[in-house]
Amino acid sequence: MPPKSIQRTPEQKAPAAKATIADVAREAGVSKATVSRFLNHGDKLLSADIASRVESAIASLRYTPSPMAQSLKRGKSGLIGLVVADVANPYSVAVLRGVETACREAGYLVILFNISNDREREQEAIAALSSYQVEGFILNTSGYMPSKSRKPDHYGKPAVLVDRRHADMQEDFVSLDNASAMAMAVDHLVEAGYRELLFVTQPLSNVSSRIERETAFRNCIAGRTSKVNGASHENAEDDAEALEQALRRLVKPGPGTRRSRRPAIITGNAVMTLRVAAVAARLGLQLGKDLGLIGFDDAEWAPLIGPGITTIAQPTDELGRMAARCLIERIEGFNLPPRQILLSGRLTARGSTMQE
Repeated sequence: MPPKSIQRTPEQKAPAAKATIADVAREAGVSKATVSRFLNHGDKLLSADIASRVESAIASLRYTPSPMAQSLKRGKSGLIGLVVADVANPYSVAVLRGVETACREAGYLVILFNISNDREREQEAIAALSSYQVEGFILNTSGYMPSKSRKPDHYGKPAVLVDRRHADMQEDFVSLDNASAMAMAVDHLVEAGYRELLFVTQPLSNVSSRIERETAFRNCIAGRTSKVNGASHENAEDDAEALEQALRRLVKPGPGTRRSRRPAIITGNAVMTLRVAAVAARLGLQLGKDLGLIGFDDAEWAPLIGPGITTIAQPTDELGRMAARCLIERIEGFNLPPRQILLSGRLTARGSTMQE
């Protein structure tokens, strides 16, 4: 049975099709090339009469040129591709804000691709963004260490790396100074009287920033052998039991029992800080009293948990802005050897690291 035709009352007119450059040319009585010249150069290359006719036709038809088409005609898209490892991580969101601000100020737009910590999707993300004619990439991705031979293909476009290094990288790199930030955290705990320290991180998995922080932690402990003991614990997302066991071992002989060497935890990022705080609450441990806690990344909820969680805040906004500025300089022709820019963290002391 053939489909019924749609009958419209006079009040139910079919939606008007979007006007094209050909429609404008026909309305103004000129060629499409003339309309194009007007769109690209205004009335500079046209007589006053023709420019006025084209302008009137554009207004009458409510014609809106495609920004992408105009940009590509000029050889520029004005787009920057941003690939992040995990958009659910507060760090990624904070860096994104800085990137967007700097790009907007410079007249660029950002396209975001989240790979959800799946390193196999990194090249897929770069290829997808390349198909949109982005002018360059900002990458906060899997962070291959030198032991990995694989290197992403950027399709001839400049790229800037944020937080995580790539193997044999030849790109600008912007990151927190992980070594100095870890030293700041350890110094703070030692000064507060903590002597049994545990660094808790997500699995290192060749992620450069995690490895740098774990290495810095071990170096800090090695330099204080007479004052402090330290160990590291890698915790997978689905292994809450292992994290609970690690906390039990650290606080042994248990809460409420006086001990001469106070225990404390340093977490590698906000994700791990929240996990540790949840396990400590489940075990009945009071932060700052039974267990010290300091975490990398100053999440919005850090002051609200227990007595407030001490943090090492990363300059995320500045990291994002700096990465965008570096990339825009490359896009616009800046040609010098790759730069490595390390920014300092900021310690905010709260009740979770109370002094004796």
